[in-house]
Amino acid sequence: MMKIVTFKKRSIPVYYPVDQSMSVERFNDKLRELEMNFDFRKKWKRIKSVEMVRDVAILQYNDGTKLYLEVS
Repeated sequence: MMKIVTFKKRSIPVYYPVDQSMSVERFNDKLRELEMNFDFRKKWKRIKSVEMVRDVAILQYNDGTKLYLEVS
């Protein structure tokens, strides 16, 4: 499944399995925690998509590299 997440005026698609909807909610909570983290906000500008795998958000950059973010 897919859900659109908006953080700092930028919308990103989040892909996740049907049974992982709670992980997406935890990802939203994690984004709220990182709201004042300026380093993360700079990284967020280059993110193309997010894939949820259990309690890990895999943030994929435009150039193909990935950042792993634990959301539990």
